[in-house]
Amino acid sequence: MRVPARLSVLCLAGGLVFAQAVPAAQAARTAPAARAHTAPPAHRTPAAHSTPAAHSTPAARAAASYPGGVQARGAAVEHAGTGKLLWSRHLNTERPMGSITKVMTALVVIRAQDLTRKVKVPAAVVAYVRKYDASSAGLHPGDWLTTRELLEALMLPSGCDAAYTLATGYAATRKAFVAKMNAEAAALHLAHTHFSNYDGLPWPTETASYSTPADLVALGRAAMKYPVFRSIVDQRSYQLPASPRHHHYFWKNTNLLLRQYPGTLGIKTGSTRAAGYCLLFEARRGKIQLIGVVLHSATTSSTAFSDAAKILNWGFRHD
Repeated sequence: MRVPARLSVLCLAGGLVFAQAVPAAQAARTAPAARAHTAPPAHRTPAAHSTPAAHSTPAARAAASYPGGVQARGAAVEHAGTGKLLWSRHLNTERPMGSITKVMTALVVIRAQDLTRKVKVPAAVVAYVRKYDASSAGLHPGDWLTTRELLEALMLPSGCDAAYTLATGYAATRKAFVAKMNAEAAALHLAHTHFSNYDGLPWPTETASYSTPADLVALGRAAMKYPVFRSIVDQRSYQLPASPRHHHYFWKNTNLLLRQYPGTLGIKTGSTRAAGYCLLFEARRGKIQLIGVVLHSATTSSTAFSDAAKILNWGFRHD
């Protein structure tokens, strides 16, 4: 099963309409019951939707209390700075999240504080990408890339080969690297998140790696505190000229929201059959900065971008 390396372009007819801000009620977070890691998402207990604020008519109350037309099965939006929750859908329901996993991969590597370290691309990445028909940065075995360059390959084209290379280079074994990811999740108090691998591919099962809207927004906030992470995920593309230690590379960002929504700052796309199309995103308008996520947005990649735009439009109006 393929994790797409490129996502289709989102077209928002008539442009994006922005309105003046009005108050919104804060959604309640409801912790779910514990469950086995491999239980499918359909059997997990959903958290309650946010409670509508009181308005003069039912129609006005519905329009003001949540962003309309969002198809994602799970979603959340918060103030990036304070963590104040503005709206959510199934906030604590655990779901697979595809390549959003790579945000944690990047965070573990960045916290190792060795971005100039050179890592050799192992020959095994070719078979690994082929086995899973995975998204790839097109890395050439034998090339030596710095950690910073590998992070570009990881986050922009969603390179599973870059994730494999980093996991190989930053732990005694790749299994040990995944253990570091889960330890970092525990340190961040992401109680409903578990990683079974370093790239979000559906192995050993489609639902073995999972998280929740609440946890993923918290992960995004933690990663965006690092200037190097922010400087990578807000790029539409990145070119690495050839050198004696590596080939020439040109990577485009799979996050098309950067092109379609003014003020977008990142962060990461994701998709598998079980996860659907997912997007962890952050955007700024004036002094307001919002961070959010959509999980399992319908059947097309453009829906995740459309869902994110609707949530951001609503969030900026209801700050």
